[in-house]
Amino acid sequence: MSEIIIYQSEDNQTQVEVQFEGETFWLTQEQISELFERDRTVITKHLRNIFKENELEELVVSANFAHTTKHGAIEGKTQEKSVKYYNLDAILSVGYRVNSKRGTQFRQWATKRLNEYLTKGYSINKKRLEELGQIVNLIQSSSKNEAIHLQEAKGLLQIITNYTQSFVLLNQFDSNSLTTDLLDKTVTYEISYKEAKLAITELKAHLETKKEATDLFGNEKDESFEGILGNIVQTFGGQYLYPSIEEQAAHLLYFVIKNHPFSDGNKRIGAFLFVWFLEKNKHRFKKNGEVKINDNGLVVLALLVAQSDPAEKELMIKLVINLINNAN
Repeated sequence: MSEIIIYQSEDNQTQVEVQFEGETFWLTQEQISELFERDRTVITKHLRNIFKENELEELVVSANFAHTTKHGAIEGKTQEKSVKYYNLDAILSVGYRVNSKRGTQFRQWATKRLNEYLTKGYSINKKRLEELGQIVNLIQSSSKNEAIHLQEAKGLLQIITNYTQSFVLLNQFDSNSLTTDLLDKTVTYEISYKEAKLAITELKAHLETKKEATDLFGNEKDESFEGILGNIVQTFGGQYLYPSIEEQAAHLLYFVIKNHPFSDGNKRIGAFLFVWFLEKNKHRFKKNGEVKINDNGLVVLALLVAQSDPAEKELMIKLVINLINNAN
């Protein structure tokens, strides 16, 4: 056993002993209970729901470790018993569900650490991009006689050139300087409310066959979903308020996810309608036939929108627009 401070609460009391195994660390239910200051039965309930909803697989995120104890030993001899531990993925999932002051502190800590990681690990400023340009020039002028070094250089060049636009977008996001130029204003298709309802019903039926949807999936809480669709295609002076395919798609994704018009499934429905709208407007694929935003990218984008601060709405919209527009 060793000690680690997962996060430090305002009273500087949060220290948890953990067991390291397999490049992660593990806590028992009792330790998770102590961490979030909630009864163990509450932690058990959250873990049960996490596994029931297929958020995580229990066999993957839990393990039994031998634990040496003197409790119940005969003549002072130690005994070993098997104790169930849960890894970091499970601890994080519980942390985002538990309702307590310590749980709130944990979420604030996790969000702050994530932002710091993204900023320090990936943000690239103008000076750095210029440095990368110099590296590219050096690589391109490498001597052909240095075969081994040239091969390595080509690999680096490929990474730099293939992801330069990603570096630029991350920098523009950090500096809130994302632009929305050269958008496609040839909107040819609008998603009607009736058609959308039928499509969501089909989506629900498909997910139910995989046991990935509940009865509440797609149930409208009020008339806000119809309002969202109307808002996307609203006009002023005979012109769309959101005149481009990218703008309408971005607002559709954002409004469905953030306004929660359904009892369950808002992120999935928002992502589905987003892709469907791009498909109908012939804007889902790159020129080479690949999808502009693949399934993993779509998951990350939906989660990013869901977790975003409402005050950053315009920034998120611009980010989505750029991801569509720069994936040609």
